[in-house]
Amino acid sequence: QVQLVESGGGLAQPGGSLRLSCAASGFTFSSYAMSWARQAPGKGLEWVSGIYSDGSVTYYADSVKGRFTISRDNAKNTVYLQMNSLKPEDTALYYCATGWGEPSGYDYWGQGTQVTVSS
Repeated sequence: QVQLVESGGGLAQPGGSLRLSCAASGFTFSSYAMSWARQAPGKGLEWVSGIYSDGSVTYYADSVKGRFTISRDNAKNTVYLQMNSLKPEDTALYYCATGWGEPSGYDYWGQGTQVTVSS
């Protein structure tokens, strides 16, 4: 079965860094664009970042541009989100998913990993 498992979340201080990983199985990972989305308490889902199947094109929301970097290793069926210069407003549940664009269009989702940025 299709499975996406996020890891790497936790507590970070403002200005700190975290790297999220998403391990995929049960489908042809290298054929899919992948995205990261997040949901802060009381807010809707936000498309944070996306990457084409071959990694040739990436997308970043304005709120994270210059601070976050998405990457993937198709040989390992894994997509990453390197988060630097973290801000309290980055606090959210982060999901990886198959797809590109607004989160309403995604097909497969992971369970999410919590990121909390606080001093």
